[in-house]
Amino acid sequence: MFELEGIEAGEFLSYKGKPLVRQEDEIIYGDLSDKSYVYMMIMSDKKSAKADVTVPAMIMVQLLDSTTKSIIKQKVVSGGLSEALEFAEAWLR
Repeated sequence: MFELEGIEAGEFLSYKGKPLVRQEDEIIYGDLSDKSYVYMMIMSDKKSAKADVTVPAMIMVQLLDSTTKSIIKQKVVSGGLSEALEFAEAWLR
């Protein structure tokens, strides 16, 4: 799903060919030089059933205009990061 091979300092992870950057509870998905990109904020976490780790549960997903930073679309998803990324990827298409 995520491309990890060959990641060097200063490079980004990518998801379906677009940059993906996370800092604490904020995620930026897409190229900021394109006409729009996606901003995601992790609103709540939950314990993973398979491992002793915490994973994102509820995520606010916003499609933003790169020039004005205004919100084009917004949705709150409760299906975790995979559902949020699917919405994000579809909006950027």
